[in-house]
Amino acid sequence: MRISLVRVLRISNPTGTRAPRTDARRPLGRAGRRSAPIALVGLVLGLALGLGLPRPSGAQMFTPPELDCPRSWELIQNLLKRHISFRALNPELRERAIDAYMERIDPGKTLYLSDEVKRLRGRLVGVFFAVQNGQCQILDDIQVDLANRYARMEKDVREFVGSPTYQLDTDVRLILDPEKRGHPQDEAARKDLVHRLVHFQISNYLSSDMALAQAKERLIHRYELMTKQAKELKPRDTYAEFLNAFAGALDPHSTYYTPEAVEDFEIQMSLSLDGIGVALSSKDGYSIVERVIPGGATDKLGVLEPGDKIIAVAQQGEDQVDIIDMPLRDVVAMIRGKRGTKVKLTVLRQSDETKRFDVEIERDAVTIEDAAATLELQDVTIGGQKKKLAVLDLPTFYGDPDPSKRQSGRDVRDLLRQAQEAKADGLLLDLSRNGGGKLESSVEIAGFFIRQGGVVAVKDVFSDVQVLADQDADIAWSGPLVILTSRITASASEIVAGAMKDYHRAVIVGDDHTFGKGTVQSFVHQPGRLGAIKVTTALFFRPGGASTQHDGVAADVVLPSLFATDDLGERYTPYSLKPQVIPPFMGTLGRVANVPRTDWKPIDDATLAELQRRSAARITANEEFVEIKQKLAKRAQEDDVIHLAEFIKEREEEEAEAAEKDGAKKPAEAVEKNGAATSGAGSTAKPGAGPAAKAGADKKNEKPVDEKPEPTPQREEALRILTDLVELQHTDPATWHAQQSAQPSASLSSQP
Repeated sequence: MRISLVRVLRISNPTGTRAPRTDARRPLGRAGRRSAPIALVGLVLGLALGLGLPRPSGAQMFTPPELDCPRSWELIQNLLKRHISFRALNPELRERAIDAYMERIDPGKTLYLSDEVKRLRGRLVGVFFAVQNGQCQILDDIQVDLANRYARMEKDVREFVGSPTYQLDTDVRLILDPEKRGHPQDEAARKDLVHRLVHFQISNYLSSDMALAQAKERLIHRYELMTKQAKELKPRDTYAEFLNAFAGALDPHSTYYTPEAVEDFEIQMSLSLDGIGVALSSKDGYSIVERVIPGGATDKLGVLEPGDKIIAVAQQGEDQVDIIDMPLRDVVAMIRGKRGTKVKLTVLRQSDETKRFDVEIERDAVTIEDAAATLELQDVTIGGQKKKLAVLDLPTFYGDPDPSKRQSGRDVRDLLRQAQEAKADGLLLDLSRNGGGKLESSVEIAGFFIRQGGVVAVKDVFSDVQVLADQDADIAWSGPLVILTSRITASASEIVAGAMKDYHRAVIVGDDHTFGKGTVQSFVHQPGRLGAIKVTTALFFRPGGASTQHDGVAADVVLPSLFATDDLGERYTPYSLKPQVIPPFMGTLGRVANVPRTDWKPIDDATLAELQRRSAARITANEEFVEIKQKLAKRAQEDDVIHLAEFIKEREEEEAEAAEKDGAKKPAEAVEKNGAATSGAGSTAKPGAGPAAKAGADKKNEKPVDEKPEPTPQREEALRILTDLVELQHTDPATWHAQQSAQPSASLSSQP
């Protein structure tokens, strides 16, 4: 998985949820002292040198250092001396860095032939020795050659679509993933690949009702811009590209930032940033949705999913711009904008089949209130008795920079108190869309469910281990607990899930494993105009001693999910760090001084086996889960080939279906304006709205209630597993098979 700016963890700036995150307190050094805030010291020193000191008459003005060849080697050394695994430039790292550099300069595998790649790799073998000696001629030569290759591709496209006889070939097939199609073997194959891509791109333009002549003109202009950008790159841009490749070869989360990228990063840190609330990354020339930020504009619409490819962007009232192969920074600049303005995205989604669709999103700001924890109560019937279940949705571990203001820890404690007061019989903690956040909050919240003990350990570059523990003996929730996770569950949320699993405190339900990000990054500003580096400096560990890195937290009860693919998860990311193990650091499960014995029942193997058996029976009979399994099986058999004719046909069918639905809604909307009652078919409830919203839309002169979308099948099944857990913890194991488990048709009604 490719990490975006908003995924960076905070270490040098512990304030604000949008700052660079560590998800950990600063680890202790060898001498047991905390390291100095390097970034802040460097900034203050830079200001003193640049602004505060009087200069002798005639002295040369101070010029901040800029990235050049010799300083590139200095930055490589800065990355190595801080990295958790690589402390020197060994042969393995050299090979990885060269591979990463080749991937960055030709992500779409359209510029180089396979034999040219082999020759270029041979030339790059000595690049590190050359850079160490201040010689970057090989990188400069490659950049000049790249500009010529872009010019050649522009010429190919111009001649191909500029021909009077050009027509869109809908019978063309294209392998989307460049890794699967590889570099062309010869010049004829390269031209053929470019022509296939052109048909795909022209189809994209035509789908927005653009005439063929205009589409051809627009596409040629796009390739002209690519050539122009390649020719206008400065040497520092070339060296920055090489540094980024080297950083990415260390691990997926280490990065080099140019001064301009640092500026973008600081905008991301600002709570006043307006946008659509999506974290993007770049792979193979595509801008890919990494994460939908809880509480953002996109999250409220529920229109995008992780893994979606954005292929075009259009501002409100303007034509769309094809963004395939466009630098991610430029894509982000196009999507970002003022609150209240709209942007239209063209999206490719690969599930059981590749789908293309447009979505218009109104830009907005993400606030803590939008992403705050919520509580919902559900009524169930167990063994003829009515029970009450609590669902606590926690989208992120948030916290205002001012500790006196809103914090996720305080909010969750208050909601747990409400669940206790409502006499809830069980609790579902939903972390299925929680991508992390403040480490301190995750440790605090984990402590609400246990007496005392270690929650997470942080191991630094010196192999020093610091344990962060729940310090108080209070338990805010002592009843049955199920935690819903997914492949999106990452970082700080994996700490909570992993701790509860190791303490046998909760049943983990969801995707086969969580994302698997168990690393800590430091964000370190460099002097002058050298930008900044983000480098992995530590690993997280669960109380049982295992790292959350790479493997994540395995579910006790696995539920079918479309996210369970080889595209989503740390273990599927190139150069991800391998997991490690340290000695366990779990707390005492028995008595604590002056505190009664723990009053929650540990989850044992027999209970898990029975929960798995009951859930498996329901999943087999559940139509939604059966459909998910079929889609996963079909996806596994696909070769990632798009047949353009089928692609266009499917798109037209979807557009016709959407137009038909819009037409069906118009009479109902007109009736409602006249104040008359609307029928069930004419309900104006939002798609995916809950039953209360739909019922409200049927009442005379009442607007539909704006509620959250209907729960996913995974969340519904997690509630039934919780229902089973409540039953099992209050019955004799000898009677379990005789008891009736929660059925798919059982009522799970919400309460205000």
